[in-house]
Amino acid sequence: MDRLGSFSSDPSDKPPCRGCSSYLMEPYIKCAECGPPPFFLCLQCFTRGFEYKKHQSDHTYEIMTSDFPVLDPSWTAQEEMALLEAVMDCGFGNWQDVANQMCTKTKEECEKHYMKHFINNPLFASTLLNLKQAEEAKTADTAIPFHSLKMAVVDIYHSRLKERQRRKKIIRDHGLINLRKFQLMERRYPKEVQDLYETMRRFARIVGPVEHDKFIESHALEFELRREIKRLQEYRTAGITNFCSARTYDHLKKTREEERLKCTMLSEVLQYIQDSSACQQWLRRQADIDSGLTPSIPMASNSGRRSAPPLNLTGLPGTEKLNEKEKELCQMVRLVPGAYLEYKSALLNECNKQGGLRLAQARALIKIDVNKTRKIYDFLIREGYITKA
Repeated sequence: MDRLGSFSSDPSDKPPCRGCSSYLMEPYIKCAECGPPPFFLCLQCFTRGFEYKKHQSDHTYEIMTSDFPVLDPSWTAQEEMALLEAVMDCGFGNWQDVANQMCTKTKEECEKHYMKHFINNPLFASTLLNLKQAEEAKTADTAIPFHSLKMAVVDIYHSRLKERQRRKKIIRDHGLINLRKFQLMERRYPKEVQDLYETMRRFARIVGPVEHDKFIESHALEFELRREIKRLQEYRTAGITNFCSARTYDHLKKTREEERLKCTMLSEVLQYIQDSSACQQWLRRQADIDSGLTPSIPMASNSGRRSAPPLNLTGLPGTEKLNEKEKELCQMVRLVPGAYLEYKSALLNECNKQGGLRLAQARALIKIDVNKTRKIYDFLIREGYITKA
């Protein structure tokens, strides 16, 4: 029984097990009597005594593994090959990237081992010298003259490759691959924090993903604290000294806002007092407000403008995913089904996170026309998809 090494760390590079057709993971078994082609078995099939055609379970065998030292007692053959592949992929001198790709050695260990055994090794140096002399003797008559312009082009090419690798790393570390998901997460912040997020995005590659997220979260917390302080200062200005009085103050403030809204609506009715249908609509809208419902009937207008016709959904992507009520909503609001489904998903996710959703939060989340947002919000509330906060 021999102990041989298979230097490929990728199981897809090896032939599959002849018994179960699975990828071979080291250590595995090679029959010493069958072949060519070589006959490989995984440990499970070998222990079951798998036999196939000429292969018998009593044949001599070899254990294939790369878990043994070659140049250094602390480095296995598999790690040696992984180091060489990492240097080829990342380039000589990029020891941090080499260590990240290997995952088993540090930056200092990779650099020290490579310099000792592959650069300053006398055996390798003499071999490389002989190869270089043989190559020079072979191509002495047909050597291509050196041009500095070609080296400049190669340098430009390598710099482009490094820049591309750097950009990919930034995108991967900051989670920018799924841009739509990133934008939805960004919209959960207030507008002031979103503006800072947009400004600081260009510095994210400098501070790193964790530090950048901590900075944004801390600023969002600061914004919430400032808003809370402003609310407490408003209580103090009004002479409120306890939270029980603060709740009463908030209730009265809300009542005053509702009364102000009623006065505004009354002025609208007075403008169209000669239109009986407009008066009836206003009365129904006022009844909805008094009963605690969100008014859903729009006010009539005598501006002479004709309302846009309902949107034709025939052939639009996503129409088949809507029920009849949702189709009617998209037609009246003139919203394509694909956009409606995205807005609906965003509102449902936010409602599940917060345990409820306010209209102001819905407007800050999807950022479209306020009238369309209200209609979508009222529809989802009415159909039971979301609940009010």
